[in-house]
Amino acid sequence: MQKLSSVLLVDDDPTTNFLHEQLLLSLGVTDHCLVAENGADALALLAENPPPNDRCPALVLLDVHMPVMDGIEFLEAYIQPPSPPPVVIVLTTSVHARDQARMAKLPVADWVSKPLTRAKVDAILQQYFQRQLPPEEDE
Repeated sequence: MQKLSSVLLVDDDPTTNFLHEQLLLSLGVTDHCLVAENGADALALLAENPPPNDRCPALVLLDVHMPVMDGIEFLEAYIQPPSPPPVVIVLTTSVHARDQARMAKLPVADWVSKPLTRAKVDAILQQYFQRQLPPEEDE
């Protein structure tokens, strides 16, 4: 499988970021994960890695509720690069109607509930990148 250039993980929980990074690296999705604990840090990382930089994220996994700058504020502030913009997946435990309503007009490809799993990663890769994880060894 062709790997993604990088994945940006945006979550205020360091343990969640660590586990998701380890999952993505172990599955061979990417060799590079960028990690931010709030939207402001994520904007800074994106500014440091603009296209056509080989570390420009192809995928952003974004939490909604974070201190400093939450996921919605991040999306409102983020000016997407001309091409290709990263796929933004909201990865959260929050499914509040008010959050969904605010994000309806923002560049969000999908909502996925935490925690990230092999099956969820495979579904994201298939739907948005036309790629598929190789079968598990015991299959």
